Amino acid sequence: MSDPTRLADALAAEHAAIFAYGPIGVKLDDRAGTGAARAAEETHRLRRDELVLTLAERGARAPVAEASYQLPFEVTDPDDAHRLAVLVEERVGAVWRAALPEVTGADREWALAALVDTAVRATGWRRMAGIEPATVAFPGRPG
Repeated sequence: MSDPTRLADALAAEHAAIFAYGPIGVKLDDRAGTGAARAAEETHRLRRDELVLTLAERGARAPVAEASYQLPFEVTDPDDAHRLAVLVEERVGAVWRAALPEVTGADREWALAALVDTAVRATGWRRMAGIEPATVAFPGRPG
């Protein structure tokens, strides 16, 4: 069984991502963007719920969500919302990537699937924002 520390780190990242999608969603003014924000938030909520259950089953401490999170910049328009969405997915992906060498078995498969999901989602946000290149060579790796 994997050390639950990395899964707890991932849970903390998922909590922060869920919070960030609130300000992201309200600043998007097109159907595609708001739909993508809702889908992203729902995915992060589902992963959060799975992590909470997994950690509880293992008797490990599950970090609780903060009442509020400090965003890295103010989100005032759709461009800011796209930029924050890219950043959120990159940061969550980095946490899942960091978990990969520390987890085994099903936890490793879960971490890899989460990393791939965040990379694909970040690519979608970059495309919506017109950011080139839309993909990065090594998702989740510190720049």
